[in-house]
Amino acid sequence: MEKLSLPGEAMTVQRLSARDQIRRTITERILAGVYRPGDRLVELQIARELGVSQGPVREALRELEASRLVESEPNRGTRVRTVSARETREAYLVRGVLEQSAAPTAALAFKGNAGRLREACEAIIRAAIAGDLSEQAACNTAFHRMIVEASGNLVLLRLWDSLSFEPRPRLTLARPDAEPVRDAESHRPIVDALERGAAALAGRLLREHAESFAPPEEM
Repeated sequence: MEKLSLPGEAMTVQRLSARDQIRRTITERILAGVYRPGDRLVELQIARELGVSQGPVREALRELEASRLVESEPNRGTRVRTVSARETREAYLVRGVLEQSAAPTAALAFKGNAGRLREACEAIIRAAIAGDLSEQAACNTAFHRMIVEASGNLVLLRLWDSLSFEPRPRLTLARPDAEPVRDAESHRPIVDALERGAAALAGRLLREHAESFAPPEEM
C-alpha cells in the first residue's frame, strides 16, 4: 500500500486502502471549502501532493463522481460540483424506502444473530463520541449497507449503492444544529428490532432514520 504524506491529517493507513484515503482526503477538503464548487481537481497535482501514483487518485475521483461530489466533462476535466439541499433530501427519502423494503428479509437474517451488526452500530457511536465525523459517516454507511446486503436482494443493493451515501451523512453531521452522538445512538433500536426479527418495526425505524437526515423541503 502506498503511504500518503498528509501533514496535519491523521489517516489510518493500516485500515484504509490508498484509494480510500485519497477519497476521504478529497471529500474532507471539499466539505471544508479547501476545494470549492467549480475548482478543477488535477490527478497529477493531487498525486504529487499526496505522494502517490495517479492510479489510486483516478479511482478515488471516479468514486467521488459516482457520489456526485465531483463531475467530469470532456475538455474540462474533473471539477467540484454543488450538492443541492433538494438533491440530498430526495436521496434520503429514496434511501428510506429502499431500507424499509430490505427490512423483512434482513430481519430473518439477523434474528438472534446480530452480533456483527451490533458491533458496526457501536463503531458509529465510538466515532461520534471521539468527534471523528469522517469515521462516523464511513461506519454509518457500512452499517446501513450491511442491512441492505442482508436482504439478499442484489437489485435493491445496487440501487442503494448508486446513492453513494458516505459524503451525505458527513455534510449533515457538520451542520451547526447537528447532534452526532444522538444520531449515532439512534441506530441501537434498529439493531434491537432486527435481532428480535421485528421486521415491521425495523423497517419503520430505518425509514424514519433516513428521513431525519433529509434537509427541510425548500419553499
